[in-house]
Amino acid sequence: MILNKRIYKLGWMVALAATLTSCSDFLNVEPLNEIVLEKFWNEESDVENVISGCYSTLQSQACIERMMAWGEFRSDNIVGGTNVQNNQDLANIFKENINASNSFTSWDKMYYVINTCNTILHYAPTVAQKDPNYTESELNATRAEVSALRDLCYFYLIRTFRDVPYTTTPYLDNTQQSAVPATPFDMVLDSLIFDLGSVRPYVVKNYPTNKVYYQHGRITQDAINAILCDMYLWKQNYQMAVQYADLVIQAKTEERKKEIEKNSSTGNLEEQLLNGYPLISDQSGNRYGNAFTAIFGNGNSSESIFELMFMNDNNMLSDGAVSYYYGNATTFPGIVKPAEFISTDMTLDVPQLFSSKFDTRYYENIESFGGNTFGIAKYSTTSGSVTTSGVSPSGSHGNFYPSEYCHANWIIYRLTDVMLMKAEALVEMVDEKDSTSAGIATRDTLLHQAYDIVNTINLRSNGATNKENIDYNLYSSKTQMANLVLQERQRELMFEGKRWYDLVRRSRRDGNTNYLISRVTQKGSENASVLQSKLTRMDAIYWPYNKEEIQVNSNLVQNPAFDNGNNNSYEGTSK
Repeated sequence: MILNKRIYKLGWMVALAATLTSCSDFLNVEPLNEIVLEKFWNEESDVENVISGCYSTLQSQACIERMMAWGEFRSDNIVGGTNVQNNQDLANIFKENINASNSFTSWDKMYYVINTCNTILHYAPTVAQKDPNYTESELNATRAEVSALRDLCYFYLIRTFRDVPYTTTPYLDNTQQSAVPATPFDMVLDSLIFDLGSVRPYVVKNYPTNKVYYQHGRITQDAINAILCDMYLWKQNYQMAVQYADLVIQAKTEERKKEIEKNSSTGNLEEQLLNGYPLISDQSGNRYGNAFTAIFGNGNSSESIFELMFMNDNNMLSDGAVSYYYGNATTFPGIVKPAEFISTDMTLDVPQLFSSKFDTRYYENIESFGGNTFGIAKYSTTSGSVTTSGVSPSGSHGNFYPSEYCHANWIIYRLTDVMLMKAEALVEMVDEKDSTSAGIATRDTLLHQAYDIVNTINLRSNGATNKENIDYNLYSSKTQMANLVLQERQRELMFEGKRWYDLVRRSRRDGNTNYLISRVTQKGSENASVLQSKLTRMDAIYWPYNKEEIQVNSNLVQNPAFDNGNNNSYEGTSK
C-alpha cells in the first residue's frame, strides 16, 4: 500500500447529503466531494455521512467485481462467457495467466475504505467533544461499525494476497510515511480478530424497525459475529468458530420467534423451523423457488446477515458488477458463465455435483439460453420458480434486470453460510487419532452435528416428492465429511464470491494444493495441464501485487509465484 497523492488520499471527501433520516439517504450516496477540513468534523451528521461513503464505495462496481473475481473466478464454478476475449485481463484469469499487470490485482477501493475508516476513528472523538448530542454510546457504536468495515476489507485482502500492508493510522497529509511494508497473513488475522473482539460489545445489535434496510445493510452484532466465525475458521481455531456461529444462529432463531409473535402466526416456533433452524422454506404450494426469490430476488431477507443494498429505484445506484459479469436483459448470458460440468450436471443419470436431479438450486442458479448455452441466473434475475412434479424438474426465472438498472443486493454473509462454516469447524475438531471410547464418542457426535447441518440445508432444496436424507454412512469418516461440507458450500453458495476462498482455506489446512487442483481442473481439459502446473505451488493460489504498487512502494516484495521466473517459493507444500 502506498498512500501518496494517489486515489488512497481521502481528500476529506464526504457526502453532502443531509443527515441520514431514511433508508434512501443511507443507500443512495452521491459521489463524494472535497470540502475544507476546518469546516468539517463538527457534528454527528458529519461522521454519519463519511460512514455512508464507506458503504457507497463498497457498493461500487470496482469493489464488488473484485469480491467476485477474487472469491469466485479462479474457482471451478465459473469460466469465460460471452465476448470474454474482449476483456483480456478477465480472460487471463480463466487461463491462470495472471501477472502483476492484470487490473484485477488493483486493491485501490479496499484501501480507500480502510483509510476512510481510519480517518473516521481519528476524528470521531473530536466530534463527540463538539457535539453534545453525539453521546459516548453512539461514539462507541461508531468505532465498532467502522472498525468492522475496515477489518472486513483487510480480511478480503489477506485471503486474496496473503501478506498485505497493514496500518490503523489514517493518511492525512503528504508529509506522512506511506510506503508500508507487507505484514504476514497470520499477524494481520490476529490483529483483526483482536480488534473485532474489543469493539463487538459496542456495535448496534438491532436497528429501529422503521430503518428497514439498516439491520442487514449496515454492520451489526450479527455481522461481526459472522466475520469472527469466518476469521477463526481461517485461524483454525475451530471451537471459537463454532461459538460465534452459534451466536448468529441463536440470534436468527430469536428473530424468527419475534416475527411469529408479532404476526400472531399459527403454530409454535418449532413448527416453523427446519430441523431447528430458522430457514425460509423454498417450497410454496407445488412449486419451489420461494427461498431463492426472497434471498436473491427481493433481498434483505430474514436469513440475511450483511449485504450491500441496491434499492429498486432507477434513480439510485445499481449493481453494475452483477450486470456486467453475470448478464442482464440485453447481454445474458454474461461475460462469465457456469463451468460446463456444472451446467450439464443434470444430463447425467446420477448428478456428480448436485445431490440429485431434484436439487432445486441447479434450476434456480442457472438459466439455459438457446438450448446448450447456460448463464448465471442468481443475482441477475428478479425471481426463480422450479416445478418438480414428474420425472424431470424444470426451472424458470422472472425478469432479467435492465442493463443499467440491476438492483440485486450483493450478499456478504447469510445464515446458511454461517451454518456451513460451523459444520466445517465441527469436522475439523474431530481427532481421528484418539481411539479411546470417549474419543470415538466425541468423533461420532461432531460428525453427526456437521452432517445434520448439511442435511438440513440440502433438504430445504430437495424438491422430490419423497424426500430422502443424505446417507450418513457414505460420509462417516472425517475426510468424507469434510468433502461433503465443501460440496454443500459449493451447491449452496455458488456464484456468491465464496468458492475460491473455500479452496484456498482447504489448501492452507492440508498444506498442499492437491484438493484445489482436483476441483479446478474440472473446468475443462483445454487448460487442465497448465492449471495443474501453475497451482502446484502454494504461493500461486494467492494473487500478485499490482505492478504499480511494487513501483511506488519499495517495501513490497512480489509473490515469488509471479516474480518473472523466480522459483524460490517461500511457502512450500506438504505431500
